Amino acid sequence: MYVRFALSLRQVEDLLHERGIDISYETVRAWWNRFGPIFAAEIRKKRSASMRGLPQWRWHLDEVFVRINGETHYLWLCQVNQIQYEIR
Repeated sequence: MYVRFALSLRQVEDLLHERGIDISYETVRAWWNRFGPIFAAEIRKKRSASMRGLPQWRWHLDEVFVRINGETHYLWLCQVNQIQYEIR
């Protein structure tokens, strides 16, 4: 379970037990498998919507073919909000 805090399922079980909720770590896993993708989709949607509201929000993708020692290599560069990521 790696959303905001790096907690194991058993640690979540212990945290809930301290608060009076007696469930198994397997129940936590089942909830995470069921509701985790829904939460992640909502977070992504809200994050991209807030980023689009900024006037400087831009993304750009470049693809470059480079020949090194007779071998063709592909290099992709992705730039999001002036942060550049290199994909090999």
